[in-house]
Amino acid sequence: MQEVVINVSARHVHLSQEHVEILFGKDYKLTPLRELMQPGEFAAKETVMIVGPKGILQNVRILGPVRKKTQVEISKTDGFALGIEPLVRDSGNHEGTSGCVIVGPMGGVRIENGVIAAMRHIHMPTWFAEENGIKDKSYLKVLVEGERKVIFDKVLARVSPNFVLEMHIDTDEANASGVKSGNKGFIIIE
Repeated sequence: MQEVVINVSARHVHLSQEHVEILFGKDYKLTPLRELMQPGEFAAKETVMIVGPKGILQNVRILGPVRKKTQVEISKTDGFALGIEPLVRDSGNHEGTSGCVIVGPMGGVRIENGVIAAMRHIHMPTWFAEENGIKDKSYLKVLVEGERKVIFDKVLARVSPNFVLEMHIDTDEANASGVKSGNKGFIIIE
């Protein structure tokens, strides 16, 4: 079994440059607040409001850098509050997903799709995947010891030479299993 650090991915938004400019103003650039574990990624100082048919989420952090397409990542519990059913999807897979309204200080934008509950996944560098016989987009199991010992099944492997080894779960999964950011899991190599 191979050890992996687990980080809890709270609700957040990835924006296209077009939407950054609608929400914050022409030629606006996101301001890095803190670096994330994956190289080049950061939590931005800027936040937005997410509006659904039944509710609002305030101060939702934007993660950078900008992307080609806007995506909102929430938990199933957040979905109840908003009145939106977020489908469990890999990042970038927006087919059949719900939309919402995103509001910033300079304006708002309605996205027709792109609201997801992110599939639990592991970012891994290519060398690690090759060394352990893991293919990109394959599914793994991860054991987490502790008071609420759990095995996460169907953990998506995301392989890139640019990644560092890190697993992401959402807040609902973390709360149910008692996992906190920085806890360790063990990839079960079958």
